[in-house]
Amino acid sequence: MPRMTAARAAVEILKLEGVTNAFGVPGAAINPFYAALKAGGGIDHTLARHVEGASHMAEGYTRSRAGNIGVCIGTSGPAGTDMITGLYSAIADSIPILCITGQAPVAKLHKEDFQAVDIASIAKPVTKAATTVLEAAQVPGVFQQAFHLMRSGRPGPVLIDLPIDVQLTEIEFDPETYQPLPVYKPAASRAQIEKAIGLLLASERPVIVAGGGIINADACELLVEFAELTGTPVIPTLMGWGILADDHELNAGMVGLQTSHRYGNANFLESDFVLGIGNRWANRHTGDLAVYTKGRTFVHVDIEPTQLGKIFAPDLGIASDAKAALELFVEVAKELEAADRLPDRSAWAASTQERKARLQRRTHFDNVPLKPQRVYEEMNRAFGPETRYVTTIGLSQIAGAQMLHVYRPRHWINCGQAGPLGWTIPAALGVATADPEGQVVALSGDYDFQFMLEELAVGAQHNIPYVHVLVNNSYLGLIRQAQRNLDINFQVNLEFENINSPELGVYGVDHVKVVEGLGCKAIRVTEPDQLLPAFEEAKKLAAEFRVPVVVEAILERVTNISMGAAGIDAINEWEDIATEPGHAPTSIRPFVAS
Repeated sequence: MPRMTAARAAVEILKLEGVTNAFGVPGAAINPFYAALKAGGGIDHTLARHVEGASHMAEGYTRSRAGNIGVCIGTSGPAGTDMITGLYSAIADSIPILCITGQAPVAKLHKEDFQAVDIASIAKPVTKAATTVLEAAQVPGVFQQAFHLMRSGRPGPVLIDLPIDVQLTEIEFDPETYQPLPVYKPAASRAQIEKAIGLLLASERPVIVAGGGIINADACELLVEFAELTGTPVIPTLMGWGILADDHELNAGMVGLQTSHRYGNANFLESDFVLGIGNRWANRHTGDLAVYTKGRTFVHVDIEPTQLGKIFAPDLGIASDAKAALELFVEVAKELEAADRLPDRSAWAASTQERKARLQRRTHFDNVPLKPQRVYEEMNRAFGPETRYVTTIGLSQIAGAQMLHVYRPRHWINCGQAGPLGWTIPAALGVATADPEGQVVALSGDYDFQFMLEELAVGAQHNIPYVHVLVNNSYLGLIRQAQRNLDINFQVNLEFENINSPELGVYGVDHVKVVEGLGCKAIRVTEPDQLLPAFEEAKKLAAEFRVPVVVEAILERVTNISMGAAGIDAINEWEDIATEPGHAPTSIRPFVAS
């Protein structure tokens, strides 16, 4: 039997499980693993500037392609605690990433050794499993189990903590005999699917709520096929955006209090039956449950049995992987079609598209400073259907979801539940690493951008090009808007007069200088007609220099973005809505007046 260090065995297992990329920061307690990584070859490593950044890079990498599992690596102590935010956002959105940390020697555990912290206990609530390996011979089994857990059931992250002496211990391990464990996924029964379709057929105005679980299951084509067979309009969730193209005749728009369309909410409120697949009824999607559920029958399909009934009790709950369920949905629907038993839903589907043309928000403004809506309008012109958007939270994300267009799965890469500021830059680097020739466009407000700004240097060092749209109003915009309910405007102002860049006025941080200092390119835009040329120039610069390129748009200080605080029937449209075609020139459907 071949002998090697436990660290080398771990590296060999990573490769055998399909890992080709890792993100991390070395340190004393993880250096033996890094030595094995170098000696083993076959895994490209991206050196982050912050270990939390490495965890978000791993997330972006995983979210980019079906089957990807991002790996983040750090030393002991604060490196592990820095990655907790990445683990939290990964488990919240059902994203499998593997976090590997170094640790003090086994004999020093619980003795307050330098940078020795019980990271496994800290990480347990935000992982599917977190283990400090105390015996070197257990390393292969722990890694094998980690990949099994990450892929089985509801996907999610795992942390493996490796004491330095465990890493260095030689064990017997033969890579040629290693085999990944079978993946477990629950599957719906034929009887369950027949009952669900029976409820759908009994309705008059059904919709499908398509969640991120469909993307995780790589089942988007099946969802579209089922919707087309049955003529059922589809409402993608924020995490499911892109499952079917925005311009598809059955795309009824997104629903919710924030990241939603006027027509999406209106279409949902007209429905009488809802088939939710791979979604979790997030509160920003549902709003007031009494409004959301009134007069509707619900079927909920989810891979995690404990999700069924967690938010409200469906009329029928089915524990199933989305792909397994949709294969049966398509099979049964085809049989019903052959027997001429599928009702004609064309009038109902057409009515959803009529609302799509009529209920639009205005994007075309010529104001200076810029209104953010104009930025998204010009993004629609500059960036085509192949674009992968990456963003996390704030008014920039909310407005982007209301006004941008997405046409393909995994082309809206968004940290949904956790929403940590700073996520966007490292996540975009992870996405661009997974898709080096693709068009990756990140979107941030100024505060999100400043949280992990240093990671731009990673893109410069490793030649990871992407375009980053930075909308700058020198405000914590979402928090300021939320504070209106308390009649305060407190500790949300970021403005100051920069003595080194007086031309900025009160906008403070000179992002162009900072970005250039980190080895990247930057363009500042102050006039609406400059936006499209700047985006086109940014694409050229990214391709030429192979580095991140930031386009900073200087916005008006205060803009209130459409959202509600209660039900989806009471969204506050703070800004003008579209009343003529020129108000929304890049809308999916040409505007039609009421």
